[in-house]
Amino acid sequence: MVNDVIHEFEGRMKKAVEALRHNLATIRTGRASPGLVEHLQVGAYDSMMPLNQLAGISIPEARLIVIQPYDAGTLRAIEKAIQSSDLGINPSNDGRLIRLSLPQLTEERRRELVKVVRTRVEDVKVSIRNQRRDAIDDLRQLEGEKLISEDELHRGQDRIQAITDRYSKELDQIGTEKEAEVMEV
Repeated sequence: MVNDVIHEFEGRMKKAVEALRHNLATIRTGRASPGLVEHLQVGAYDSMMPLNQLAGISIPEARLIVIQPYDAGTLRAIEKAIQSSDLGINPSNDGRLIRLSLPQLTEERRRELVKVVRTRVEDVKVSIRNQRRDAIDDLRQLEGEKLISEDELHRGQDRIQAITDRYSKELDQIGTEKEAEVMEV
């Protein structure tokens, strides 16, 4: 039973780390990346769809993203979605594809982005601490129902804390790498 609680807890930790990686991929750095635009929601075919399902995204140069729609009819909708996003990039449309030229980031903007990275990492750390609390509460409930012993409760709590520490360090590492990427000129 303790192993079931710990296994479920660790699964939630892995999901939190993956969610953070995905979330940080949307933060702009000095280089072009498909992750900046591939999950933008575009209103096409009477529904909202991610951009990567409507167009091919390529990076021909370090500061250029080229978006080539699979269907030319979605070109205007894609352009509109990019303009209404918080990317702050104005798309250029030549009738067949959309080019996004990424301007050089200023030092001030880089520092703002580092703050955003730190905030997102801290939000996920708060989330894993809440998950830790819930897992420990589950163990205490099992102990209260006499399904596990007090020793098993303490061993389980120690294992949960070790897992939390390990994932917390991993989150710090991911955040540090992204900060370095943002500050890179």
